[in-house]
Amino acid sequence: MNLIRLSNGKQVDSRIYPSLQKMFNDARANGLALFVREGYRTAQDQQQIMNERIREYENQGYSKPQATKMAEKYVAIPGTSEHQLGLSVDINANQTKCSSEKVYSWLDNNAYKYGFIKRYPSNKSYITRIHNEPWHYRYVGKEAAATMKNQNLCLEEYLKKYK
Repeated sequence: MNLIRLSNGKQVDSRIYPSLQKMFNDARANGLALFVREGYRTAQDQQQIMNERIREYENQGYSKPQATKMAEKYVAIPGTSEHQLGLSVDINANQTKCSSEKVYSWLDNNAYKYGFIKRYPSNKSYITRIHNEPWHYRYVGKEAAATMKNQNLCLEEYLKKYK
């Protein structure tokens, strides 16, 4: 994998960079202020995130097994995170300049044009096994993204139907 470092220090796979840059430029031209909060992550980074989430639940009084099960609803198990591929980004709004709702609405309507999909939509959590993450976008290419958008498919459904 060839990683490219973004201006904020986050990294992404070089294959998605041109599409990501174009999407951000077009969003900014529409008055939106957004940034990549997370890009590529190592397995160690993912393990640290998982450990922190488990500790949060344990501090709320849950047992280790309960805390782990709850954490796995929101955090990918290390070794399975799409961030480790460099093809996924967490996109957030610069809230001093615009709202998250505006950014996520624009992404919902436009990301597919650049080859990105909302990876974990709220109406597909029973399939993806991950709760809604309006910030998490994965690059799949323009053709696949358009098909998924037009047919209201999540990645799992798309792969089952077309691969």
